[in-house]
Amino acid sequence: MIFFDRVSKEYPDTVALQNVSFSIEPGEFVSIVGQSGAGKTTLLKLFLAEEKPSEGQVFFGSTDVHNLSKHEINEFRRKVGMVFQDFRLLQNKTVYENIAFTMEAAGRTDSEIEADVPHVLELVDLSPKVWNFPRELSGGEKQRVAIARALVNNPDIIIADEPTGNLDPVNTYDVVQILKKINDMGTTVILTTHNKGIIDSLGKRVIAMDRGKVVRDDREGKYFI
Repeated sequence: MIFFDRVSKEYPDTVALQNVSFSIEPGEFVSIVGQSGAGKTTLLKLFLAEEKPSEGQVFFGSTDVHNLSKHEINEFRRKVGMVFQDFRLLQNKTVYENIAFTMEAAGRTDSEIEADVPHVLELVDLSPKVWNFPRELSGGEKQRVAIARALVNNPDIIIADEPTGNLDPVNTYDVVQILKKINDMGTTVILTTHNKGIIDSLGKRVIAMDRGKVVRDDREGKYFI
């Protein structure tokens, strides 16, 4: 599904990635770990075609994502649901409206929105909060809304970029369990984190990065840097 083929990325003042190669198969749950500056964010930007590699290629299926036209890139990105550390919810919209807005942007019909929003909120255990605004939610609840929003258009991949960085241990556990549930349903999940506790609880494949290089790729789910 995803293949990084000898990818390097250089900026004027630093080398962000050096000769990175790995593949991720459909339905995998993969955690990418590493300290700040290890190259995790650069990997995501290259996969989403927000940045171009200095060398190498990034494939989604058989397609080099950096050969896509602007229209094709937009279509490709609709196959990827993003979850961020800072939630990125629209503060003046309810939980329902935040999710519906994402569906509207993807061209979904009113009937699809009315059917799918309650379903995805049930999946993340947030049905009672459907008409609340973000300011009325806890941090964990906001992140569950963000996950629901990422999931509602049935993406092939969910990318969760440090999704528990602002959460306490209880909410962290809840969010990780939801990501596992999504993966069990067949969706590929890519998680970036430096939280050892999360990695230990998952027992899923871990790719460790250090100074722009993949230093280990462990399919037994062991944390290491």
